[in-house]
Amino acid sequence: MFNPDKFKWRVFDPKENIPEHVSRWLLDNQSLTHKLKEKYNDFRVNVLSQEQNSPYECELKLLGSTTNLKIIVREVELIGSETPVVNARSLIPLTDDTKDILKIGSRPLGEILFNDPEIKRGHLEVGSFNNSWARRSTFTISKTNLLVTEIFLESLYA
Repeated sequence: MFNPDKFKWRVFDPKENIPEHVSRWLLDNQSLTHKLKEKYNDFRVNVLSQEQNSPYECELKLLGSTTNLKIIVREVELIGSETPVVNARSLIPLTDDTKDILKIGSRPLGEILFNDPEIKRGHLEVGSFNNSWARRSTFTISKTNLLVTEIFLESLYA
């Protein structure tokens, strides 16, 4: 789908000149799923893949200690008005903490991550590559860190 190593990742700096139509999506701390459902009556998730795979080096650093852990990489398109508007890549270490999440099928991961008060979100990083913008953050379920990366497509701003 995409290579997160190509993006220039950083903690958001308020002095950074991010266009307003991008920042209202990129910097929002609420559930992207909820926001997309408000914008699109036909919002849905298209699962492209969900399989054990090797993360990129930049992703492993954010997950922390993953020695000897199997990692499931879930790649999806978030669809609105029958068009992909966001590409998302989630890294889910295979542990007892995450076994239920891996059974969600085409349900949005955000519904689970933002509706469970026990799941804590880490800091938000923003990334840019060419004219594309992305964000990523970790979520902690008990002792397991997940990584969610979202790339905002031009079709979202139309």
